[in-house]
Order: sequence, then structure tokens, then C-alpha cells
Amino acid sequence: MLVFPNAKLNLGLHITARRPDGFHTLETAMVPLPWTDALEILPAAEGKTELTLTGRPVPGDPASNLCVRAYELLRADFPQVPAVRINLHKVVPIGAGLGGGSADAAFALKALNIVLNLRLTEQQQEAYARRLGSDCAFFIRNLSALATGRGDELTPLPLPQLASTACKVVYPNLHISTAEAYAGVTPRAPQHDLRTALAGPIETWRETVVNDFEASLAPKFPVLEQLKQQLYAAGAAYASLSGSGSAVFGLWPGLETPPAVEFNANFEVWNGRL
Repeated sequence: MLVFPNAKLNLGLHITARRPDGFHTLETAMVPLPWTDALEILPAAEGKTELTLTGRPVPGDPASNLCVRAYELLRADFPQVPAVRINLHKVVPIGAGLGGGSADAAFALKALNIVLNLRLTEQQQEAYARRLGSDCAFFIRNLSALATGRGDELTPLPLPQLASTACKVVYPNLHISTAEAYAGVTPRAPQHDLRTALAGPIETWRETVVNDFEASLAPKFPVLEQLKQQLYAAGAAYASLSGSGSAVFGLWPGLETPPAVEFNANFEVWNGRL
């Protein structure tokens, strides 16, 4: 079975408290971004589960890859399932705030549910996904949602403004780890209610929809603010860091494709519609 795990964008991100378990309480809106990896699940020829990685280099031990962990999580509850071969072709940048690894894990769960005929409901799949990572549950239903708690408590959030909106995402070839990003933030009460702010026209978001990571990361990585200003100079109605970075995106309501913008040749750029 072949599936295409897509990335996500964060529209606003508020860090509101530090939890006793070391995680943070947050509020953010997540929307699917059609920048995709490719993930294939096949029967294992040798009776042993294996992972093959191609495309963008993926750091870490393949045995601890989130796709393998998704399989092991299911096998712990369904020991009768056969071994599988997992082929992951990595395209979405890593350490970019786009949720690429989380998407791979969630899509692995969804594909394994079908291939292994487990008949898990979406709610059950979300429960497994939450055990793999805070962002993972979002990709089970893969619909725009308001995420609270650790980022895994999801409420549907229709955003009809995005249906006719062009988007440009810029990855400045900069890896920012989640731990590094959270180390610099100070939890605070948001100035604007995110759901209310996002209900307004995209043109108003510049003043009301804020990503709290920008305040601490921009001084350390000046390229992030530079990219935002380049996108605004190109006519974007809204531009922001996604998640904990380092990808920065701009939105152009009413356009089929975003305008051309010249960036550093080492940067990666995705253009399309949400």
C-alpha cells in the first residue's frame, strides 16, 4: 500500500503554561499542507519488519523511526500481525515545524490498519498516534483543527478563507529542534483569542495571529524575520513561522499561485494552494 504523508502549517501558536510532566500547554490551529513524503507498506519477504529510507537523510537509528514505532505499538496489542516492509521516501524537511515525522507516523498507522485488517476506528487510531507524538493525532483525520493541551486535543476548525488562497513555504536549510525552540519560550496568556482571530479575513491576521516561538527564535536566527519581511514585501496578506520552525510561510488570498520571490539558492521553496 502506497500513501503520501503530508506536512502541516500552524496558524498562530500560543504557549500558555508549562506542565508538571515537562511538556507545555499550547493552543494552535493546524492545517494540512500538500507537501508530501511517500510511504509504502508491503509484506516482509523474510518475516522480519524492516525499514528502507530514501530521499532526504533521516537522522537517528532506523529501528527507532516513528514508522517502525507505529508498527511495534500495534504489534504489542495485536501480536498475531505479520511482519512488514516499510519504505519511506523523505521529501518534507526535518526540523522545520512542518510535522513531517509526525505525519509519517500517523500515515503508517492508517496504512497498517488497512494492510493488517485491524479495523481500528479513527478515534482508536488517534489514541495510538498520541502515544507517538503530540502532533501525530492531527494527521489521522488530517483536517484543519484547533489543537490544545499538548497539541493533541483536537477540535474541528473550518477555515473557508483558505479554499482560494495561494501559499509559499520557505525552508532556510536550518534545523531547529523542538527542545531548542521550547527552551527559549516564556509561557503567557495570549493577547487575542485564536479561534476568534482566525474567523476574520486573512488580511487581519497579521495583527492578531501570533506564533510565540518567533519572539525567542528570531533574535537567534535572524533569517526567520528576514523571510517574513520578504514574503510581506511580495504582497503576502499573512506570513508566519510554522510550529517551532524553521519554515516560514506566506498566504495570498484569491491567487492560484503565489508570486515569484528570489531567495537564497540553498533554501527550499514550496508553492501551491492549501
